[in-house]
Amino acid sequence: MTTLPRGRPRSFDVGQALDRALEVFWSGGFAATSLDDLCAAMGIARPSLYAAFGDKEELYLAIIERFRERMTAVYRDAVLGASSYRDGILAFLRAAIARYTSGGVARGCLAVCTATTEAAAHPRIRDALAAMLRELDAAFEGTLRRARDRGELPATADPVGLAQLLSATQHSLAVRARAGAPADELDRRACSAISVIFGDAALPLPHSGARRRPAAAAPRRGRVRRRA
Repeated sequence: MTTLPRGRPRSFDVGQALDRALEVFWSGGFAATSLDDLCAAMGIARPSLYAAFGDKEELYLAIIERFRERMTAVYRDAVLGASSYRDGILAFLRAAIARYTSGGVARGCLAVCTATTEAAAHPRIRDALAAMLRELDAAFEGTLRRARDRGELPATADPVGLAQLLSATQHSLAVRARAGAPADELDRRACSAISVIFGDAALPLPHSGARRRPAAAAPRRGRVRRRA
């Protein structure tokens, strides 16, 4: 966990300032976000930012940790609040989609969509991202193991492999959301992944408009034989 620098009492709300910085980083990414952008959004001067949070990278790491804690809580509430592990995982994916597309803005996942571009040049950001990905894999794996023990998955199911599939699904949802995919399209993809993992082909998908009618068979071409 990232530790914020200590000092004299702040003249501003640290949590509120972090939330505002989170929105700025989420929209613009790490490299494109300037200290002036952050100070304007947080309502503080540069000396106060340095004193409270350190440099821009330290602040970004604190933001990543704040985001991780919130998504962990979302996952826990989704799984604990559902009647089955299948429904809990789907509820989490849907909650993630709601955050990725909130306000009609193509945001995606803060970590996946902003930290990945900085991982090569910033080892600490890379380490924070890798830790988040490992934590997500472990959360999915643990839930899938419990689902198997309860009989929601066959005894031969591989929780490790299925957890990796779920993680890949969530990463895809994040990137597609950042690219502007609408929430209903992302929801269909989440439902399809759950259907594959739990073998539930009857899982109802959200309404996506009128279904295509099957095309009429094309007439066969060639000479028509005359009957004798």
